[in-house]
Amino acid sequence: MKKLKVGVVGVGRLGKEHARLYALLPGVELVGVADVDGARAKTVAARNGTVGYNDYEELYGKVAAVSIAVPTDLHYPVARDFLQRGIHLLLEKPMTRTTEEAEELIKLAKRNKLVFQVGHIERYNAAIREIETLIQSPRFIESHRLAPYQPRGTEVGVVLDLMIHDLDIILHLVDSPLKRVEATGVAVLSRHEDIANVRLLFQNGCVANVTSSRLSREKMRKLRIFQNDSYISLDYLVPAIDLYRKKEGTISREKISPRKVEPLRLEIEDFVACVSGGKRPLVSGEEGKEVLKVALEIERQIQEKVTRNS
Repeated sequence: MKKLKVGVVGVGRLGKEHARLYALLPGVELVGVADVDGARAKTVAARNGTVGYNDYEELYGKVAAVSIAVPTDLHYPVARDFLQRGIHLLLEKPMTRTTEEAEELIKLAKRNKLVFQVGHIERYNAAIREIETLIQSPRFIESHRLAPYQPRGTEVGVVLDLMIHDLDIILHLVDSPLKRVEATGVAVLSRHEDIANVRLLFQNGCVANVTSSRLSREKMRKLRIFQNDSYISLDYLVPAIDLYRKKEGTISREKISPRKVEPLRLEIEDFVACVSGGKRPLVSGEEGKEVLKVALEIERQIQEKVTRNS
């Protein structure tokens, strides 16, 4: 069987894990990795039995598919270059800096009949897959994603860095058009917002309250979903799900322990299956664009309030 030739562009904190997993997958040949830091590219390449390049253009003509894990402001130009050359794409979130850029990439992928997958990794989280089977009609959702401050990732605010994970999950689980967005946030240590809160009101009546911070002393990643007859509480860090249900006038509690599986491996396996077998990705370019649209509206409201109060 002919192996799928793949590459990775950007082998920092996340990209190096893409490289590791591609190197482990049967039916895949990791042809090379590229990074502006040539020494880092060579180190990651040596670790995974491949070639390291300083310039991603070196991958042209060598790969059929590529993962892109460069800083967000480079997503659009790098992704465009590969799509223009007929190369299937797994692009890390957030897919681009603007919805116009996102739309252009989507059109380019469609025109060239290419797989275009966006790396919203929480969709592959075993706990989320478990919760999907329990969802009927969510009425209220509360989400907290808090993390200690790290200089990495501060080229974007906390909305595009952290909150976008939860926005994607909530839009997916509620599956109803948004009616209203009410957001607030503040910059403390970086040029962009470091703390943000948003209230999402959906047309079906569901309300979601989402908080993200990268200034917390400790990590917290929790999701609570309230339905007419049940309450679901997820702690991503354990991971563990508590399911509370009304039953004959009492409330029963069930603890669910999701199976232990690496979400990134599932994401990359899905990408490979899509390229090899014409399967539709779990998170397509269109879905990536929709969550980006919501995230950018949150950022716009935050910036508007900052400008008004300055």
